Amino acid sequence: MIAIQFQKRDFEYDVYNLVKSFYPEEEIALSDDDSPAAEYDEKISLFYGKNKISIRIERVSGERKRQEEGVWLTEEMHGRKERKNQTKILLYHMLQKRTGQELPWGTLTGVRPTKIPMALIDAGHSNVETAKIMREQYLVSREKTALAVSIANRERHILEDIDYKNGYSLYIGIPFCPTICAYCSFSSSPLKVWKNKVDDYLDALCHEIRETASMWAGQVLDTIYIGGGTPTTLEPHQLERLLSEVEKCFDISHIKEYTVEAGRPDSITWEKLAVIRKHPVTRISINPQTMNQKTLDIIGRRHTVEDIRKAFADARELGFDNINMDLIVGLPGEGIEEVEHTMQEVLSLDPDSITVHSLAIKRAARLNLFKDEYKEMTFTNNQRIMEMTEQYAAKAGMFPYYLYRQKNMKGNFENVGYAKPEKEGIYNILIMEEKQSILALGAGASTKFVMNDRIERAENVKDIKNYIERIDEMIERKKQGYCDYEKNRV
Repeated sequence: MIAIQFQKRDFEYDVYNLVKSFYPEEEIALSDDDSPAAEYDEKISLFYGKNKISIRIERVSGERKRQEEGVWLTEEMHGRKERKNQTKILLYHMLQKRTGQELPWGTLTGVRPTKIPMALIDAGHSNVETAKIMREQYLVSREKTALAVSIANRERHILEDIDYKNGYSLYIGIPFCPTICAYCSFSSSPLKVWKNKVDDYLDALCHEIRETASMWAGQVLDTIYIGGGTPTTLEPHQLERLLSEVEKCFDISHIKEYTVEAGRPDSITWEKLAVIRKHPVTRISINPQTMNQKTLDIIGRRHTVEDIRKAFADARELGFDNINMDLIVGLPGEGIEEVEHTMQEVLSLDPDSITVHSLAIKRAARLNLFKDEYKEMTFTNNQRIMEMTEQYAAKAGMFPYYLYRQKNMKGNFENVGYAKPEKEGIYNILIMEEKQSILALGAGASTKFVMNDRIERAENVKDIKNYIERIDEMIERKKQGYCDYEKNRV
């Protein structure tokens, strides 16, 4: 147990996540300065003065307690942001010395690390100046600094024609999957449980589509992303109904990208792909996660490697010319040889883009809930593996174009999207950089209103039954949010 004791609860989210990055397997408890900490093996205490930050680390070893203290003294600290950054730098150095670890992303604990170099470059800093700030102020490694800066520049180029003020994107969620994968914590439900409610769900979703489309009629729709869950759990006639409703209600004449996440190969059929192909969909995603059959069986993917190859071949034969494939590094039992095999097999199919995810085990995932079942298995990710995936992508003519991070990632790494030129996923960048408003429909979807001085959200309930029964409430939330958005638009 590690206890973190605050003089006041300043920066507790950042401090907690930085400590968790150094001690991913430890339980961590938070407490105020005047409340007793729980029994602990190690306690971290934070104190603030006008021009002083003091951090004390106390360790219990047998009957003895040892402590060390770090102090940051300045003439004056100019505001909350500076105090936060200096707190994290001081704590990082102390934990680095204590553990002997260096974190690839330094003190950065957020999920969108490219926002910092993007903002610096937008403000007129050169690439060299931006890289220096990343290394010195956030302690980011040279490798990750180079990656972040290069991606920030590529994102700026890809988004240069996007009108943030007068445009928006559309997300539609289909919360069903054939089965739930062992690592998954998303808002998805096994199809067999909800088979008789899918049409009811589509009734509610189409109602939400009709009622919200009119609100945004005066703005340009730039991208559409239909995700989940697994959208291809829908039957062909249900897919036809959904796509037709979208195109009837929204003006797609200026669309730059229209993605349907075909997802798991065990949900993909020729008939479903043919339905999608009839519509102006420009991009699909077929997601194997791994090309090792043993791993597919362990994580609960009810399909074979050959199913992946067939789904991809069918999509190409039907004329899809922009296909993404998602992979996961750090799956149980997989080391560099298994990941390399996956890279070789996937790239032999010649997809237009791949997204390499570092495994993140969240609280709701089966891997976390049933640890005993997987305790004999290794979960491996390291810089060598990440560099190897980047090298394979480069050989296939793909360049990194977006990245994001999640909590509890193995090795403190990141998810990176690689694409051939002109095949990048525009929506992926927009959702990460938070520069454009996104209308999000379906169970668990979160609409994002980007305004002058803030971002507001309108959340849909995650539970499918509640979503169906309370759909008018979800619509009203969006209407109220849109009124505020119109008054405070970027």
